[in-house]
Amino acid sequence: MSSGDQVLKQLLQPVVEAMDCELWGLELQMGGKAKLLRIFIDRDEEVGVGVDDCERVSRQASAVLDVEDVIPGEYILEVSSPGMDRPLYELDHYARYLGEEISLRLRFPYEGRRNYKGRLKAIEGDEIVVVVTDNEFLFPVEGIEKANLVPQF
Repeated sequence: MSSGDQVLKQLLQPVVEAMDCELWGLELQMGGKAKLLRIFIDRDEEVGVGVDDCERVSRQASAVLDVEDVIPGEYILEVSSPGMDRPLYELDHYARYLGEEISLRLRFPYEGRRNYKGRLKAIEGDEIVVVVTDNEFLFPVEGIEKANLVPQF
């Protein structure tokens, strides 16, 4: 997570928690003139995240972001649930889904490739163990550009 994302997380986490939700993660995309801040919120499985939750968090987060002015200029704010193919950002997220299938893209190639899909077997320190077609791979979380659960139907 970049230092800018860390500042946003520290600013928005109390706002989201005050709305009885969990700040699952956030993504700030700075493409050209258009900036997009996507906030993922979660709640316990029995309740789940609804449109009303997203609306409440969006209103409060927008107010805080406007006052603190941490994103210069105009931006688009999106608030949503992580969904079935939820992104995994932190070691704690990986720990919650041990045994599940994940797909991931590395920041730099390993053994000539950046994309892997397999079963999340274990966590060792700050690294995850992924089983891909009977081969175990150990990936440092900081070397993962993007990781998502693979939905099972």
